[in-house]
Amino acid sequence: MPTDGGTPGTGNGTGTGRLYGVGLGPGDPSLLTVRAVEVIAGADVVAYHGARKGRSIARSIAERYLRPDHIEEPLIYPVTTGTTDHPGGYRGAIEEFYEEAAERLAAHLAAGRTVAVLAEGDPMFYGSYMHMHKRLAHRFPTEVIPGVTSVGAAAARLGVPLVEGGETLTVLPGTLPEEELTARLEAGDAVAIMKLGRTFPAVRRALEASGRLAEARYVERATMEDERTGFLGDVDADSVPYFSLAVLPSRIGAPDPAAAVNPSAGDATGPGRTTGDAAGDATGDTAPQEPGTAPRGRVVVVGTGPAGPRWLTPEARGALADAEDLVGYTTYLDRVPVRPGQRRHPSDNKVEAERAEFALDLARRGRRVAVVSSGDPGVFAMASAVLEVACREPYTGVPVRVVPGMTAAQAAASRVGAPLGHDYAVISLSDRLKPWEVIEERLRAAAGADLALALYNPGSRSRTWQVGKAREVLLEHRAPDTPVVLARDVGGPTERVRTVRLTDLDPADVDMRTILLVGSSLTTLVPRPGGDAVHTPRRYPAR
Repeated sequence: MPTDGGTPGTGNGTGTGRLYGVGLGPGDPSLLTVRAVEVIAGADVVAYHGARKGRSIARSIAERYLRPDHIEEPLIYPVTTGTTDHPGGYRGAIEEFYEEAAERLAAHLAAGRTVAVLAEGDPMFYGSYMHMHKRLAHRFPTEVIPGVTSVGAAAARLGVPLVEGGETLTVLPGTLPEEELTARLEAGDAVAIMKLGRTFPAVRRALEASGRLAEARYVERATMEDERTGFLGDVDADSVPYFSLAVLPSRIGAPDPAAAVNPSAGDATGPGRTTGDAAGDATGDTAPQEPGTAPRGRVVVVGTGPAGPRWLTPEARGALADAEDLVGYTTYLDRVPVRPGQRRHPSDNKVEAERAEFALDLARRGRRVAVVSSGDPGVFAMASAVLEVACREPYTGVPVRVVPGMTAAQAAASRVGAPLGHDYAVISLSDRLKPWEVIEERLRAAAGADLALALYNPGSRSRTWQVGKAREVLLEHRAPDTPVVLARDVGGPTERVRTVRLTDLDPADVDMRTILLVGSSLTTLVPRPGGDAVHTPRRYPAR
């Protein structure tokens, strides 16, 4: 494996040569490191990959540093984009080629020669060298010389920040399935997509499906004489070579790519306090959208799941990253990482209508707004509140989109098995927005239909008797030993999940962060290694 990195020379008298993986950078010969030049100049053997019908790009980059007496080992791929009659197909042909190439280099190394394998960019970053490294580094002394990557070169040539602050960089091969690309693009901050060429049409569709096509930049042959850059949406698919990539640079401070004009929102006072970035809180000099014009702002209601970032879907993660303003209940907003440039508008959990109106007002001023909701926003959460207001003037022209999330019921059920494996009903025990008489009627109907139940909002400091009353109603239809799952803060730091008999359900064990899952007549609890398993069979006995 990597050794002390001594200077290469002609032979070493020990019978064992040294292998070097040499990063050449993105294409400009002047971007080779000093160490790379030293190793190439001092090596006995220079090896490089190439296609059967074309020159080796790696050799052309390093050509000025080659000696007339270098032993050159062209490693010519048997197949690149064409077909092969190899019995193992393309993969079989390539694997056989790597084995043969490695043995050719091993023969030089065993004879005491130093071997420099040239690699565009960085040898360990989607480089062909790594296939030689895996086959030879455990057999011979080896050193890898890092090089400037194509991603770094592309960002430099575009003149845009690649990542800032707490952003993450995702590097994707364009050969991924289109749906997988779309999901990764939705979830990513800054993104680089390698290996375009024939994959370009699928990559473009994925960028469009993820809503990020307008952000995407195109870089072809970065730092070379025939370099080309621009916006990816303007590129003709037939003109795209393999040595090109897409870059979605830092979102921090970037303008809204979907709007020609994106004024800053202003003087927005909302249902709670407003926090802003270093430029200040939302202040306001922008006017509402004029009638008859296309709306610049929009609202997306985002389900964040029951707890922290591990429960976010890629689509939800992307929607949160794209927003200029985050609106939501303080506790739920605190789960979303702080991003420079975003403004956060936290409020109390009892002002849903005011929060919805505030978010829509921001959108009318041209802002991209994410309303943050726990679980799934369509289940006792903010989607209904936002749409109720959005269906009234003056908000009917504001685009509203709902991004789903993992529900509390699904999360709680997963912790014990499959208590909701058959038909089930979802009921909120909160009588703040509907009378208890309606809740009790629905409990009796669901229990009488022998449905498993997911009971949301079972209790709080001001609502202490509802759980006891619900237990009485359910015992009219269910056996006393019916399993009841008490799940509190699922996915959070104080998670606690346990199962009790319906007759033993104690209201004192329940608060607003608890969800109750009540089994049907067929739900069973079975002791298993690691904890009891609760499940409701999918088959229902014939009557």
